[in-house]
Amino acid sequence: MTTMPRAADASSPSSSSRISRPFRQGSPPPTAWLVVALACAGQFLVVLDVSVVNVALPSMRADLGMSASGLQWVVNAYAIAFAGFMLLGGRAGDLYGRKRMFLVGLALFTLASLCGGLAQDGWQLLLARAAQGLGAAVLAPSTLTIVTSAVSEGAARARAIATWTAVGAGGGAAGGLVGGVLVDTLSWRWVLLINVPVGAVVLLSSLRWLPESRAGDRRRLDLPGAVLVTAGLGVLAYGISQTEARGWTAAATLLPLAAGLALIALFLVVEARTAAPLMPLGLFRARAVSSANAAMFVNGSAMFSMWFFMTLYAQNVLGYTPLEAGLALVPSSLAVLIGSKSAPRFMPVLGARNVAVLGAVIAALGFGWQSLMTVRGDYLTEIMFPGILMMLGAGLTATPLAALATSGAAPGEAGLVSGLINTSRTMGGSLGLAVMSTIAAARTASAGGTAGTAGSGRGTAEALTEGYALAFRTGAGVLLGAVVLMVVWLPWPPRKVSTSSAG
Repeated sequence: MTTMPRAADASSPSSSSRISRPFRQGSPPPTAWLVVALACAGQFLVVLDVSVVNVALPSMRADLGMSASGLQWVVNAYAIAFAGFMLLGGRAGDLYGRKRMFLVGLALFTLASLCGGLAQDGWQLLLARAAQGLGAAVLAPSTLTIVTSAVSEGAARARAIATWTAVGAGGGAAGGLVGGVLVDTLSWRWVLLINVPVGAVVLLSSLRWLPESRAGDRRRLDLPGAVLVTAGLGVLAYGISQTEARGWTAAATLLPLAAGLALIALFLVVEARTAAPLMPLGLFRARAVSSANAAMFVNGSAMFSMWFFMTLYAQNVLGYTPLEAGLALVPSSLAVLIGSKSAPRFMPVLGARNVAVLGAVIAALGFGWQSLMTVRGDYLTEIMFPGILMMLGAGLTATPLAALATSGAAPGEAGLVSGLINTSRTMGGSLGLAVMSTIAAARTASAGGTAGTAGSGRGTAEALTEGYALAFRTGAGVLLGAVVLMVVWLPWPPRKVSTSSAG
């Protein structure tokens, strides 16, 4: 995982942070390791919930009677709220206190998890997932800042940041396995309910032991910007999801598409005029910042959907149980960790630009290989090996793009730019999943499945496989387009950049 927004400000020498420790007189201050552990626990929860629901999707559909489009919104409601409010959450932490925002975000996340686990209808689950995403967006940006504030500069801080990075990456990697165990042994509801006791323990411990800190500036929050960009993405994704059932020319499709684009345009107008914008547009004048964010957006639009379709293919076509599906994706989860950690070793030799391009090419090969899937797919050749290629490429691509983006920013803006690169990836992934799901559902319907069943398991195995395969072929094409974009637009010749900000 890359650095969350505003995180760099806390450790920057120029930061005017003040730290107060509201403990009883005479009580010892919290030990550094305990503060790091609590911050990492919060980070683990929010990252885990990006992926943990994937293996539970077929069970959610069967229990709540959700449609294929509703199923993709179980993932997208969380991702869009998370991405749209992430920068706002980082700025709120600077202004009102990182501990306070950590506690508020964790409380909202935990309560929303309880509501989602108890949901009796699809709309209740989607509302809870959106609330989870909002809580995660408030909580996540404070985690790294709390870690860096707790440990003095030097080797100890480097180890603490490495721990935070590993925990974040491990949360994403563990999602499939954890979800599979919970769904198989208990029910799909526990992929959400498990957050409640864990969140409560972390919340109470954090209330007692976390120190408070905030930045010295008093910039106001750009709440209109956060609402506009989140609403715009959500409405746009909804419009895209309507194209499969209604077509591109129907009013039910055109109206939300137009409204989504209008909201995003209004967001850009607000950002250009406000004194303290959520996303300062001037940052994009730097070629490294604009090109790396665009590349991350395009790459994310393909790679984000991999887990969604691989899980559905394993369960709906190959008949895997949720636990078997989670275990099947463990090698892919490990591959993204290996790619992320290997990229900094190659960047000084090949250059960040070339490593990013290489990663996208490897991922495109994996997507192309996965698109050859059959109804009697062999695990090694139709899940494991192509999955490893896809996720190895994803890891190799994300790290140098984050490094390039932050290399093009002023020192005081490194935290904000790092937050932007995370936001670009998640926003691209949300819209990409809406497009890929629509494409898969349309092909499934034309191949003999019931309309709108690409994510539901109600079509024939052959029709479902054709839909999933087309989604992976489309993803391969998108990644090849990303390769062209990076070759043409990323800074050339490759500059030597620091890898520390890339996670």
